[in-house]
Parts: sequence; structure tokens; C-alpha cells
Amino acid sequence: MRIPFHLPTASLCATVLLLLLAPASEGCGPGRGYGKRRLPKKLIPLAYKHFSPNVAEKTLGASGRPEGKITRISERFKELTPNYNTDIIFKDEEDTGADRLMTQRCKDKLNSLAISVMNMWPGVKLRVTEGWDEDGHHSDDSLHYEGRAVDITTSDRDRNKYAMLARLAVEAGFDWVYYESKAHIHCSVKSEHSVAAKTGGCFPGDAQVILSSGVTKLMRDLHPGDRVLASSTSDGLGPLIYSPVSSFLDYQPNVTKTFWSIGTSTGLNITLTAAHLIFVTDCAGGPSEPTTGEAADDALLGKAGPRTVFASEVRPGQCVLTSQGKAGSRASLSVVTFVEEHGSTGLYAPLTHHGSIVVNGVLASCYAAVDDHHLAHWVLTPLRFFYSLMGPSEPQTHGLHWYPRLLQRLGKTLLGAGHFHPWGTETGHR
Repeated sequence: MRIPFHLPTASLCATVLLLLLAPASEGCGPGRGYGKRRLPKKLIPLAYKHFSPNVAEKTLGASGRPEGKITRISERFKELTPNYNTDIIFKDEEDTGADRLMTQRCKDKLNSLAISVMNMWPGVKLRVTEGWDEDGHHSDDSLHYEGRAVDITTSDRDRNKYAMLARLAVEAGFDWVYYESKAHIHCSVKSEHSVAAKTGGCFPGDAQVILSSGVTKLMRDLHPGDRVLASSTSDGLGPLIYSPVSSFLDYQPNVTKTFWSIGTSTGLNITLTAAHLIFVTDCAGGPSEPTTGEAADDALLGKAGPRTVFASEVRPGQCVLTSQGKAGSRASLSVVTFVEEHGSTGLYAPLTHHGSIVVNGVLASCYAAVDDHHLAHWVLTPLRFFYSLMGPSEPQTHGLHWYPRLLQRLGKTLLGAGHFHPWGTETGHR
């Protein structure tokens, strides 16, 4: 007897298939991945006097600004934790245990690196020559004073290994690695406060969107069913339309976090979390070119179309897609003039039918944590389809939506950290 293939069964099969193939999800969108193991990555040693990433240590794209010295009598001393990993040798020339003290993030990255060192060179251990500094041996703004920096070598002190040691430190997740000296490698991490600030929603409550009625509405007042300005195409270059908000992927009205503010040459500034995706392009004509009109946009765009990157990767001189709030028109290119960090209240991640949204006049993706907007949009198809059938839904609870949370858990099991935002996936939504 032939068994009818009912819709619930089809939906279940489709869901299982999606979960098996789905990229990992964090917060405003799914993670990146294709359901298979990537080929081993070829490691290239870091050159002497080079650093990774290729920005200054105390900038947003690296370990961030100093937050002040930590002493044994300061309130922040409790932020430091001792590292008793037996696979790491601590020089501890002061004989105070200071080199073992560090932030939890630094400890996690150091422990990960210790494993990589033993795998790369059997019988060799990681060695820490400098950790937390309480004696004033470094420059006034050194991250050693906050337990956020370490100087490392190998236990055999073979300097021929140090270039590869630096590369292993990059792969272990340190936020900044510098082949500083022939005698050691310098590594540092973001502060615990900065990392915590990356968790939580995508846009602050005071961000503005444009409704189909033409009026401006604050993000905190936005509701599922509202139609907001968005792009009609996944690359952001199509005509702007009004796309319905299906639901919220994250909804935390009372949380205060740190956001990235990206300013443009046209005076339009967008505020969003570090791991949120935004459409950018490398301006072909450079920052001095005009930034309005389709001809000017084509000149700026060159041959490469827009791509999505994490907000933390946006740099002055690049271009973002902006709008003056008119449906039917094309988004224009505006040059990024600054990227700043500041606090704000409310964490909101609206999901639109088209997967994008114009916030404060700047076009952004609805997704975060991984760098593939197209794949993220595909994996959220079942959720958008569900809401198209059942109607838009108000957030059931404050926090992360169950669907991306499910994908997140599965992704962490099946996929490696390389699929996620480089600042890690320690907690919730990015």
C-alpha cells in the first residue's frame, strides 16, 4: 500500500536535512558551513616583526584599548585567574606567581596554544616568559598590566621555531600576535568586558528604521508585521522595497552592551554589534570620489560587487550601501569615515522576509556571527516560510529565538571554530 507523503512529514524531513547541512548559528543568523570537514589548513609562519591582524594592537580590530592597570589590591584583581596547566612552563623569574595570572580569555587561548605546540613538536612545551606585570617593567599602556598579554617561546628555546609558534598563536585565537623579538612572541587578547559586549543582539533600541508609511520608527518600537525598508536582492544592489518583519531572532530590551558605530561621508551612521554582517565594498575610486548617483556608485564599485563582512572588520575608506529612504530607488555608496565603539541599551535582531534591513539609512544584513549572508538566508528559509503561513510572531521570550539556538548547538558539535566570528563563540548571540 502506498503511504501518502503528508506535509508534516515533508517538513520534518526538510528540517532534518537542513540541520544536517546547516551552518552553525549564532544570534541574528546561522553559522557558516557546508556540513563537511574542511581540508587541513596550510600554516604559514609569521615573518619577523610582523603582526596579525595587520592593525595596531590597541585598536578595535585587535585586542582593543587598555582599561587600566590591575594591582593586587584593586577591585579588578578578581578578574585574573591562575593558570596551572602542566603543559606550560612559566618562567616566573619574580617568584611571585605573577606570570601565571591572566584573564580567562587569555588562559583559554594559551591552553589551546599549548596543545598545538605539543602536536607540532612532540616533546616540546609552550613557555611563558612574561605574563601579568605588577612591577612596572612595560610601557604605561601595556596590556601585561591587565593580564591580557603574554610573551612566549618554546621550552627548548629554539628560535627557528618562533615564526611558526607565532602562527600557531594566531590559529589558537589570540586577538593580536606580534613576532616582536628574536627572543619571544608577544600575544594579547581583548578584555573580558569587550568580549562580553559582543554578546547580545544586533541593533540598539534607539536605531531607526523606515516603515512603508514613510515614517521613521525606533527599533525598540518595531513589531513583527511592520514593513521596513530593505533590499530586494541578496547582494544589496537591487531596488529598495518594504519587506515585512517576520519575527525577532534576538530580543533583549533592557540589556546594555557595546556597539560599533560606523560613520559615512553622507552623514548616515549605523550602530550594530561587532559580529553583525553589513554590506561593504572596497571603493574603486578611493575616498575622494563622489558618492551619490548611479554613475558615481559604479565608479566607486569598480568590477567587484558588495560583500558582507563583520562590523568589526569595516575600515575607513571602504564603502557601505546607504539610502535616503525611498523605495524603488537603488542604494547609494557612501565612504566610511570612522568606526567607533560606544555603549547603548537594547538588543534587537529583526528578521525580514528579504534578509536585509536599512537601519539609520545604511543597509545591513539580518544575520550575524558568520560571513556568508547568502547561506544564512537560505538556512533561515524554513523559519520565514513558517511565519509566512502562520503570520508574524511577537517574541515569545526575551533572548535568542529557539531556531537559531538549535542551529547554534548543532553547529558547535559539527563545525570547527573557523566558521565563526574570530572573537569566538563563548556565549550566546554575537
